[in-house]
Amino acid sequence: MRITKRLFKLEEGFTLIEMSLVLFIISALLMLFIPNVTGQQKSADETGDEAFKTVLQAQVDLYKMREDGVVSFAAMKTEGYLNDSQAKKAAAAYTLSADGTVTKSSP
Repeated sequence: MRITKRLFKLEEGFTLIEMSLVLFIISALLMLFIPNVTGQQKSADETGDEAFKTVLQAQVDLYKMREDGVVSFAAMKTEGYLNDSQAKKAAAAYTLSADGTVTKSSP
């Protein structure tokens, strides 16, 4: 009996209030960080789109300097100025004006 009482007295642990406080702090931190991560993803996507548009415009300008004829994404793919994935992305999301200016299509 005495041994059992000693064992119960020696046990230490966290109280329910301490556990609740830790869980509250963790959830508050998560609420601060999760929106920031999604905002960074959107910013990264926008930066990637702008970089692709710049590369596409450079390829259009190069095509106009070296080749004769009408500039189109299909012709640029045929001549090797764009690879398959670039041509698909360009045709789906960008437009090419008559003067060779690349613009992003409206979603």
